[in-house]
Amino acid sequence: MYKLTKAILTVSLLALSFAATAQSLPGIGRTATPKEIAAWDIDVRGDFKGIPKGKGSVALGNKVWDEKCASCHGTFGESMEVFGPIVGGTTANDVKTGHVLALADGSEPKRSTLMKVATLSTIWDYINRAMPWNAPKTLTTDEVYGVVAYILNMGEILPSDFVLSNENIAEVQKLMPNRNGMTRDHDMWKVKGKGDVKNPACMKDCTKKVEITSVLPDYACDAHGNISEQNRHFGAVRGADKLIACDPHPSIAELNRIYNTPYKPNGGSAKAATVAISKPTTVAPEVVEATGVELLKQNKCTACHGMTKKIVGPGFAEITAKYKGDAKAEERLIGVVTNGGSGVWGGTMPPHGHIKAENIKTMVKAILAGEK
Repeated sequence: MYKLTKAILTVSLLALSFAATAQSLPGIGRTATPKEIAAWDIDVRGDFKGIPKGKGSVALGNKVWDEKCASCHGTFGESMEVFGPIVGGTTANDVKTGHVLALADGSEPKRSTLMKVATLSTIWDYINRAMPWNAPKTLTTDEVYGVVAYILNMGEILPSDFVLSNENIAEVQKLMPNRNGMTRDHDMWKVKGKGDVKNPACMKDCTKKVEITSVLPDYACDAHGNISEQNRHFGAVRGADKLIACDPHPSIAELNRIYNTPYKPNGGSAKAATVAISKPTTVAPEVVEATGVELLKQNKCTACHGMTKKIVGPGFAEITAKYKGDAKAEERLIGVVTNGGSGVWGGTMPPHGHIKAENIKTMVKAILAGEK
């Protein structure tokens, strides 16, 4: 034991001696320059220490958002198609109290960033170091301030003429809807606290039936398509099979469509998955096409347009009245919905080229006809 301890001590002393010598040897190590340190020292604390000088208006943030953020987060920060929603679920009363009621009563099935995050520095810091997703750290300091201001404007926390800066961001922190929602009254914040994971070994009744207490809600089952078909072509295959998980009794038409692809259940080979489906002996149910009003709701048009009154854009009844008797209105409105437009109603209409052309035409016809 004595010899082992002595050997360890000798090695440790040699290592310290080499480290000290390396400081004076030419070509071995050097002191980092202030510029190099500044490139790494970009974190922003909860008290905003470390945040750089700069400012950005809501208008600047709107421009950057439309160019670099909306494709993943939606035009108004509400999208769940690529990432979770940034905006939504907060109220004017939440801004007053600092507690988001929807977190307590469960009225919002999906939690947005503004619902959860307690510190504005977290949002600023994350955008600064990680966004846009495909080109992180490409935003200027002023653009980061602008995007943060625009997010808070979409959340109805800041007015549209606000300019966010390093000088007023601490005051804006006092408006965060969940600023009082963070607690440190748990062991993770205590140096001598207990771990937050308990995993005792099963010593009895280990074979009893396990009850599932948490499942994926029905409305989210196929929100992102068939996950099992979105795997890479090597390695372990993961993801629920939509055909089985979401539709245990698919129609004959659906089976034909999938198997003729041919269908690959859980990443299996096409050959193994191909099956012969005989001509159905029963008559397939009649396909009922969606009405124009139903398509407007399905494509979330009613999030910005009320049936009668303006929300963000004009109400459908207002559009009907404006273009009554205009023979060219249908063609013009189809172009606006497809390609986007601005100026007619004092706002901007984002493009919706992802919607099928025939569905856009059906929706426009329904609006001009005043369908309800």
